[in-house]
Amino acid sequence: MIHVLPPREVGGLAHRVLDTVEAVVVGKRDALSLVLAGILAGGHVLLEDLPGLGKTLTARSLAQALGIEFRRLQFTPDLLPADVTGSYLYDQRTHDFTFRPGPVFTNLLLADEINRTPPKTQAALLEAMQEKQVSVEGTTYRLAAPFHVLATANPVEYEGTYPLPEAQLDRFLLRVSFGYPTPAEEWEVLKRRMLRQREETYLEPVVDAETLIAMQRTVETVTVEDSIGQYIVSLAAATRQHQQVLVGASPRGSLALLLLARALAVIDGRDYVVPEDVKAVAVPALAHRISLRPEAWMRRVDPAQIVQEIVNNTPAPASGALPTYAGHGR
Repeated sequence: MIHVLPPREVGGLAHRVLDTVEAVVVGKRDALSLVLAGILAGGHVLLEDLPGLGKTLTARSLAQALGIEFRRLQFTPDLLPADVTGSYLYDQRTHDFTFRPGPVFTNLLLADEINRTPPKTQAALLEAMQEKQVSVEGTTYRLAAPFHVLATANPVEYEGTYPLPEAQLDRFLLRVSFGYPTPAEEWEVLKRRMLRQREETYLEPVVDAETLIAMQRTVETVTVEDSIGQYIVSLAAATRQHQQVLVGASPRGSLALLLLARALAVIDGRDYVVPEDVKAVAVPALAHRISLRPEAWMRRVDPAQIVQEIVNNTPAPASGALPTYAGHGR
């Protein structure tokens, strides 16, 4: 039976997972924490960064540390929706059609280079991501819990790509970028590779699927004060009023802020949200949900800069008015 764990226990497990993944993904603790927060919040994550910065390694390592089933699907221009969801095949032994599940039937699906496949195939993931089910030939198949999609995309290479439409981007709870490592971190990567004496990596599981679901249920018990909730709404509303923004974040953006802030609080071992949690997830949760005006886009204004500006200019509630517990402040 799946139960709810104490926040401090979940926080301890989360940090053990992060420590385990950091054995192979060096120097990206903050980004890894955001990705784990997205999973604990029950959502999907878009990893948008240049090639070779550890996106695929992160997904595989997280799946190993979380003890859940992992599949990788390479998105290509000729990929069909049936290659994602599965299809019916004729069985000559039974003289009947049987359903062969596609790679989406897993716990953690790595949708590698999702922007390299046509919109028709990209849309095949929509139902799975939103409804946790797929429909094939009029029959609906439920996906086993937990189910999460970690998609990767190259933000600078546009030839032969199909940019994700806003509707699909909105299905991702957050978007995370790793960035280049520092020289010290890059040298650490090289040293660990020489120490392993092999290319592949394997991490011992810290938790299993049942424990992960219990951790996710703990996130649902986190308290959010009214002042924090109003702060979240203010941030989302400010994106709709910014002079350089054409389309601001929808209420789904506010919900993303709420869910991610609660997950980040649990990772920190707390059963309540503080303003710093909301600030930490504002850019990853909102930047991919806003569309800039043409003049801002032509000046190459970064949506992340707009969201950060909004965070800096929006008054936050005082942390001192919230409950505190020894040893678990951010």
